[in-house]
Amino acid sequence: MHIGMSRFIRYSFILFSFFSISVFESCTEKGYIITNETPFIDQSEDHSTFTKETDEVFNDVNAAIEIFSAFRGRINSPLRVICEASAVLDSTATERRITITYDGRNCSGTRNRYGEVVLTMPLSQKWTNAGALLTVNIKNLIITRLRDNQKFILNGIHTIKNVTGGSVKDLSTIGTVVHEIKSTAGMTLDFSNNARRLWYVYKKRTFTYDNGIVISTVGMHNDGTISGISEWGTTRAGTFFSTVIEKPMVIKQSCDYRLVSGEVSHRNLIGTLNVLFGLDGAGNPTSCPGTSALYYFKLTYTNPSGDSKIFITPY
Repeated sequence: MHIGMSRFIRYSFILFSFFSISVFESCTEKGYIITNETPFIDQSEDHSTFTKETDEVFNDVNAAIEIFSAFRGRINSPLRVICEASAVLDSTATERRITITYDGRNCSGTRNRYGEVVLTMPLSQKWTNAGALLTVNIKNLIITRLRDNQKFILNGIHTIKNVTGGSVKDLSTIGTVVHEIKSTAGMTLDFSNNARRLWYVYKKRTFTYDNGIVISTVGMHNDGTISGISEWGTTRAGTFFSTVIEKPMVIKQSCDYRLVSGEVSHRNLIGTLNVLFGLDGAGNPTSCPGTSALYYFKLTYTNPSGDSKIFITPY
């Protein structure tokens, strides 16, 4: 079976973040939402930055784990497996550890990255064990966006739990793999003007196989009144926000790794923004259109007075 793992990893993380969150940014740029709604614009831009950078780190994490055979290898010298970064396996007496050190541009040549990401797991575990827990510690990752020289500093810890055990590359044989991703201590994104954003993350990804890989993502956090929250935290202004996955975000390999369905809402800003995916041009659910046809999303913005605006546009 040819799953195309490196391509799958890149698409699964990048597509999820781009369509569930960053699509909001594209809508503000196109003028679909009143552009003087500063909190919405700041929220979308910051959320886009955060998800793009963390997703790219997780792409690198997966690449490092694959290279080192899920910490079963014996390589101790630096190995260049990531664009302008080195990955070193350096286990201790109690834990398996990989250190990724960034020292230049990312693969697309759009940003410079300097800093460390350290992956650790108890020595008694292997990544394919059910319940295996991988800790991803992002340490002062300094990112400079080359198009405008904007600088960001990312810090914080995620954990990835392999709930079911097994490897995604063996999916057609084992049937299902489930990962839970958490950042309960909080991730920070610092800006050059000394502003800071705080994110918490708790979501579940379920991998299945149906004529190719299918990945379904849901939010796992519950604040007591709202369930299905995937991300929450505070904005630059210190106000609370949350992102709820109303319906699972589904990506299919058989549809060229495209997001084929899902619904999210962004709350606690100025009103609520709801985005529904996997539609045709008339706003109706559609089947896999293949590589050349378009999917559409329906965006509904509701202001605090209860007035709504609806837009349908391709993605």
